[in-house]
Amino acid sequence: MARFTRVAVGLGVRKLRITGGEPLARKDLHKLIGMLTEIEGIEDIALTTNAVLLGAQAKALYAAGLRRLNIHLDTLDRQRFREITRRDELPRVLEGIDIAQSLGFGPIKLNAVAVKGVTEADILPMAHYGRERGIEVRFIEFMPLDSQGIWDKTQVLTMDQILDQLRAEFGELDVVPDQDERAPATEFRYRDGKGHIGFIASVSKPFCLNCNRIRLTSDGKLRYCLFAVEEMDVRALLRAGDDAGVAAAIRENLMRKWIGHEIGSTQFVPPPRPMYAIGG
Repeated sequence: MARFTRVAVGLGVRKLRITGGEPLARKDLHKLIGMLTEIEGIEDIALTTNAVLLGAQAKALYAAGLRRLNIHLDTLDRQRFREITRRDELPRVLEGIDIAQSLGFGPIKLNAVAVKGVTEADILPMAHYGRERGIEVRFIEFMPLDSQGIWDKTQVLTMDQILDQLRAEFGELDVVPDQDERAPATEFRYRDGKGHIGFIASVSKPFCLNCNRIRLTSDGKLRYCLFAVEEMDVRALLRAGDDAGVAAAIRENLMRKWIGHEIGSTQFVPPPRPMYAIGG
Protein backbone atom coordinates (compact mmCIF):
# COMPACT_ATOMS: atom_id res chain seq x y z
CA MET A 1 0.00 0.00 0.00
CA ALA A 2 2.86 2.38 0.79
CA ARG A 3 4.55 1.57 -2.53
CA PHE A 4 1.32 2.17 -4.42
CA THR A 5 0.93 5.47 -2.59
CA ARG A 6 4.46 6.59 -3.51
CA VAL A 7 3.72 5.87 -7.17
CA ALA A 8 0.39 7.73 -6.95
CA VAL A 9 2.07 10.73 -5.31
CA GLY A 10 4.40 10.89 -8.28
CA LEU A 11 1.32 11.38 -10.45
CA GLY A 12 -0.11 14.18 -8.31
CA VAL A 13 -2.17 12.43 -5.61
CA ARG A 14 -2.06 14.47 -2.41
CA LYS A 15 -4.87 13.10 -0.23
CA LEU A 16 -5.41 9.62 1.22
CA ARG A 17 -8.31 7.99 3.00
CA ILE A 18 -7.97 4.67 4.82
CA THR A 19 -11.32 2.94 4.74
CA GLY A 20 -12.92 -0.51 4.67
CA GLY A 21 -14.73 -2.73 5.64
CA GLU A 22 -13.42 -1.67 9.00
CA PRO A 23 -9.79 -0.54 8.89
CA LEU A 24 -9.35 -0.73 12.67
CA ALA A 25 -9.71 -4.50 12.38
CA ARG A 26 -6.38 -4.56 10.52
CA LYS A 27 -3.47 -5.61 12.74
CA ASP A 28 -1.02 -2.81 13.51
CA LEU A 29 -2.90 -0.22 11.50
CA HIS A 30 -0.93 2.54 13.22
CA LYS A 31 2.25 1.20 11.57
CA LEU A 32 0.70 1.60 8.11
CA ILE A 33 -0.46 5.11 9.04
CA GLY A 34 3.09 5.94 10.10
CA MET A 35 4.50 4.69 6.80
CA LEU A 36 1.99 6.76 4.83
CA THR A 37 2.52 9.97 6.79
CA GLU A 38 6.24 9.78 6.02
CA ILE A 39 5.68 9.84 2.24
CA GLU A 40 6.75 13.23 0.94
CA GLY A 41 3.96 14.93 -0.96
CA ILE A 42 1.02 13.60 1.06
CA GLU A 43 -0.84 16.59 2.48
CA ASP A 44 -3.86 14.93 4.09
CA ILE A 45 -4.69 11.51 5.55
CA ALA A 46 -8.11 10.58 6.91
CA LEU A 47 -9.51 7.39 8.42
CA THR A 48 -13.09 6.19 7.95
CA THR A 49 -14.23 3.91 10.77
CA ASN A 50 -17.27 2.67 12.67
CA ALA A 51 -15.31 3.64 15.85
CA VAL A 52 -16.09 0.45 17.78
CA LEU A 53 -12.34 -0.16 18.18
CA LEU A 54 -11.32 3.50 18.11
CA GLY A 55 -10.97 4.05 21.85
CA ALA A 56 -8.32 1.36 22.20
CA GLN A 57 -6.31 2.50 19.17
CA ALA A 58 -6.75 6.27 19.14
CA LYS A 59 -3.56 7.06 21.04
CA ALA A 60 -1.33 4.95 18.74
CA LEU A 61 -3.02 6.37 15.64
CA TYR A 62 -2.52 9.93 16.84
CA ALA A 63 1.12 9.24 17.61
CA ALA A 64 1.53 7.85 14.07
CA GLY A 65 0.40 11.18 12.64
CA LEU A 66 -3.32 10.66 11.96
CA ARG A 67 -5.51 13.65 12.73
CA ARG A 68 -8.65 13.44 10.60
CA LEU A 69 -11.50 10.98 11.29
CA ASN A 70 -14.72 10.17 9.45
CA ILE A 71 -16.92 8.08 11.73
CA HIS A 72 -19.92 6.16 10.46
CA LEU A 73 -22.81 6.59 12.89
CA ASP A 74 -26.44 6.44 11.76
CA THR A 75 -28.23 6.86 15.09
CA LEU A 76 -27.79 7.81 18.74
CA ASP A 77 -30.63 5.49 19.77
CA ARG A 78 -29.16 2.34 21.32
CA GLN A 79 -31.96 0.02 20.23
CA ARG A 80 -31.99 1.33 16.65
CA PHE A 81 -28.17 1.10 16.56
CA ARG A 82 -28.44 -2.56 17.57
CA GLU A 83 -31.06 -3.20 14.87
CA ILE A 84 -28.98 -1.52 12.13
CA THR A 85 -25.56 -2.95 13.04
CA ARG A 86 -26.60 -6.20 14.80
CA ARG A 87 -24.28 -5.21 17.65
CA ASP A 88 -24.92 -3.44 20.96
CA GLU A 89 -21.83 -1.25 20.64
CA LEU A 90 -23.15 2.31 20.70
CA PRO A 91 -21.58 3.09 24.11
CA ARG A 92 -18.13 2.02 22.79
CA VAL A 93 -18.58 4.17 19.69
CA LEU A 94 -19.49 7.26 21.71
CA GLU A 95 -16.62 6.60 24.10
CA GLY A 96 -14.24 6.32 21.15
CA ILE A 97 -15.41 9.70 19.84
CA ASP A 98 -14.86 11.28 23.27
CA ILE A 99 -11.36 9.80 23.52
CA ALA A 100 -10.46 10.98 20.02
CA GLN A 101 -11.60 14.52 20.79
CA SER A 102 -9.69 14.55 24.07
CA LEU A 103 -6.50 13.55 22.22
CA GLY A 104 -6.87 16.42 19.76
CA PHE A 105 -8.14 14.66 16.64
CA GLY A 106 -9.79 17.03 14.22
CA PRO A 107 -11.63 17.61 12.14
CA ILE A 108 -13.95 14.75 13.10
CA LYS A 109 -16.94 14.14 10.86
CA LEU A 110 -19.87 11.80 11.41
CA ASN A 111 -21.32 10.05 8.35
CA ALA A 112 -24.96 9.03 8.71
CA VAL A 113 -26.80 7.12 5.98
CA ALA A 114 -30.33 8.47 5.63
CA VAL A 115 -32.97 5.83 4.89
CA LYS A 116 -36.65 6.67 4.58
CA GLY A 117 -38.75 4.77 7.09
CA VAL A 118 -35.72 3.99 9.23
CA THR A 119 -33.70 7.05 10.24
CA GLU A 120 -36.02 10.08 10.01
CA ALA A 121 -36.17 10.21 13.81
CA ASP A 122 -32.38 10.35 13.99
CA ILE A 123 -31.85 13.49 11.89
CA LEU A 124 -32.36 16.10 14.59
CA PRO A 125 -30.64 14.21 17.45
CA MET A 126 -27.58 13.71 15.24
CA ALA A 127 -27.56 17.40 14.29
CA HIS A 128 -27.79 18.48 17.93
CA TYR A 129 -25.01 16.06 18.90
CA GLY A 130 -22.71 17.50 16.24
CA ARG A 131 -23.48 21.11 17.19
CA GLU A 132 -22.82 20.46 20.88
CA ARG A 133 -19.44 18.80 20.22
CA GLY A 134 -18.12 20.83 17.30
CA ILE A 135 -18.41 17.85 14.94
CA GLU A 136 -19.74 18.10 11.40
CA VAL A 137 -22.50 15.59 10.70
CA ARG A 138 -22.79 14.53 7.05
CA PHE A 139 -25.96 12.84 5.88
CA ILE A 140 -25.47 10.38 3.02
CA GLU A 141 -28.33 9.49 0.73
CA PHE A 142 -29.04 5.76 0.68
CA MET A 143 -27.16 4.39 -2.34
CA PRO A 144 -27.60 1.11 -4.28
CA LEU A 145 -24.31 -0.38 -3.15
CA ASP A 146 -25.84 -3.74 -2.36
CA SER A 147 -24.96 -6.74 -4.43
CA GLN A 148 -28.04 -8.42 -2.94
CA GLY A 149 -30.28 -6.04 -4.90
CA ILE A 150 -32.38 -4.82 -1.96
CA TRP A 151 -32.06 -1.08 -2.72
CA ASP A 152 -35.20 0.83 -3.67
CA LYS A 153 -35.27 4.50 -4.69
CA THR A 154 -38.37 5.02 -2.55
CA GLN A 155 -36.16 4.44 0.50
CA VAL A 156 -33.93 7.42 -0.29
CA LEU A 157 -34.26 10.24 2.21
CA THR A 158 -33.00 13.12 0.07
CA MET A 159 -30.86 16.10 0.97
CA ASP A 160 -33.78 18.48 0.42
CA GLN A 161 -36.07 16.46 2.70
CA ILE A 162 -33.45 16.46 5.46
CA LEU A 163 -32.85 20.19 4.99
CA ASP A 164 -36.58 20.78 5.55
CA GLN A 165 -36.30 19.07 8.96
CA LEU A 166 -33.20 21.02 9.91
CA ARG A 167 -34.66 24.39 8.88
CA ALA A 168 -37.80 23.72 10.92
CA GLU A 169 -35.59 23.07 13.97
CA PHE A 170 -32.71 25.53 13.57
CA GLY A 171 -33.88 28.12 11.06
CA GLU A 172 -32.38 28.88 7.66
CA LEU A 173 -29.00 27.40 6.76
CA ASP A 174 -26.52 29.00 4.36
CA VAL A 175 -24.46 27.19 1.75
CA VAL A 176 -20.77 27.38 2.64
CA PRO A 177 -19.10 29.56 -0.03
CA ASP A 178 -16.06 28.58 -2.10
CA GLN A 179 -16.36 24.84 -1.46
CA ASP A 180 -13.98 22.43 -3.18
CA GLU A 181 -16.00 21.45 -6.25
CA ARG A 182 -14.18 18.09 -6.33
CA ALA A 183 -15.33 17.13 -2.82
CA PRO A 184 -18.37 14.83 -2.58
CA ALA A 185 -20.11 16.75 0.19
CA THR A 186 -22.21 19.92 -0.04
CA GLU A 187 -21.84 21.90 3.18
CA PHE A 188 -24.18 24.31 4.93
CA ARG A 189 -23.57 26.42 8.03
CA TYR A 190 -25.96 27.32 10.81
CA ARG A 191 -26.71 31.01 10.98
CA ASP A 192 -26.15 31.06 14.75
CA GLY A 193 -22.50 30.14 14.09
CA LYS A 194 -22.67 26.72 15.76
CA GLY A 195 -20.96 24.68 13.10
CA HIS A 196 -21.65 23.08 9.74
CA ILE A 197 -23.80 20.28 8.35
CA GLY A 198 -22.93 18.30 5.22
CA PHE A 199 -24.66 16.17 2.60
CA ILE A 200 -23.47 13.55 0.16
CA ALA A 201 -26.38 13.57 -2.27
CA SER A 202 -25.21 10.88 -4.67
CA VAL A 203 -28.75 9.97 -5.72
CA SER A 204 -30.66 13.27 -5.93
CA LYS A 205 -27.72 15.51 -6.91
CA PRO A 206 -24.91 13.45 -8.46
CA PHE A 207 -21.45 15.01 -8.54
CA CYS A 208 -19.81 12.55 -10.96
CA LEU A 209 -18.38 15.14 -13.34
CA ASN A 210 -16.31 16.70 -10.53
CA CYS A 211 -15.09 13.46 -8.94
CA ASN A 212 -11.29 13.04 -8.88
CA ARG A 213 -11.06 9.91 -6.71
CA ILE A 214 -9.76 6.41 -7.30
CA ARG A 215 -9.92 3.45 -4.95
CA LEU A 216 -7.55 0.62 -4.14
CA THR A 217 -9.34 -2.39 -2.66
CA SER A 218 -7.82 -4.58 0.04
CA ASP A 219 -7.13 -7.28 -2.55
CA GLY A 220 -5.24 -4.95 -4.88
CA LYS A 221 -7.89 -3.87 -7.39
CA LEU A 222 -8.11 -0.32 -8.70
CA ARG A 223 -11.56 1.26 -9.14
CA TYR A 224 -12.47 4.66 -10.61
CA CYS A 225 -15.90 4.76 -8.93
CA LEU A 226 -17.78 3.15 -6.07
CA PHE A 227 -20.26 1.94 -8.67
CA ALA A 228 -17.72 0.65 -11.17
CA VAL A 229 -18.43 -2.79 -12.58
CA GLU A 230 -14.84 -3.25 -13.78
CA GLU A 231 -11.56 -3.29 -11.88
CA MET A 232 -7.84 -3.23 -12.69
CA ASP A 233 -5.43 -5.58 -10.90
CA VAL A 234 -2.37 -3.75 -9.56
CA ARG A 235 -1.36 -6.30 -6.93
CA ALA A 236 0.39 -8.44 -9.54
CA LEU A 237 2.24 -5.36 -10.81
CA LEU A 238 3.33 -4.42 -7.29
CA ARG A 239 4.56 -7.93 -6.55
CA ALA A 240 6.50 -7.93 -9.80
CA GLY A 241 8.20 -4.66 -8.80
CA ASP A 242 6.71 -2.91 -11.83
CA ASP A 243 6.18 0.64 -10.55
CA ALA A 244 6.02 1.96 -14.11
CA GLY A 245 3.20 -0.51 -14.78
CA VAL A 246 1.40 0.67 -11.64
CA ALA A 247 1.69 4.30 -12.80
CA ALA A 248 0.32 3.35 -16.21
CA ALA A 249 -2.59 1.50 -14.58
CA ILE A 250 -3.46 4.54 -12.45
CA ARG A 251 -3.48 6.79 -15.52
CA GLU A 252 -5.62 4.34 -17.51
CA ASN A 253 -8.04 3.89 -14.62
CA LEU A 254 -8.55 7.64 -14.34
CA MET A 255 -9.10 7.89 -18.10
CA ARG A 256 -11.91 5.34 -17.79
CA LYS A 257 -13.92 7.51 -15.39
CA TRP A 258 -17.42 7.73 -16.72
CA ILE A 259 -19.81 10.66 -17.08
CA GLY A 260 -22.15 9.31 -14.40
CA HIS A 261 -23.37 6.24 -12.56
CA GLU A 262 -27.00 6.60 -13.80
CA ILE A 263 -28.59 5.69 -10.47
CA GLY A 264 -32.34 5.45 -10.87
CA SER A 265 -32.22 5.01 -14.64
CA THR A 266 -32.92 1.84 -16.57
CA GLN A 267 -29.24 1.79 -17.62
CA PHE A 268 -27.92 1.55 -14.05
CA VAL A 269 -26.01 -1.62 -13.22
CA PRO A 270 -25.23 -2.15 -9.50
CA PRO A 271 -21.62 -3.05 -8.69
CA PRO A 272 -21.03 -6.78 -8.18
CA ARG A 273 -19.25 -6.15 -4.88
CA PRO A 274 -20.97 -5.03 -1.67
CA MET A 275 -19.84 -1.81 0.01
CA TYR A 276 -17.70 -3.52 2.65
CA ALA A 277 -15.59 -5.14 -0.08
CA ILE A 278 -15.08 -1.90 -2.04
CA GLY A 279 -14.11 0.70 0.52
CA GLY A 280 -16.19 3.83 0.96
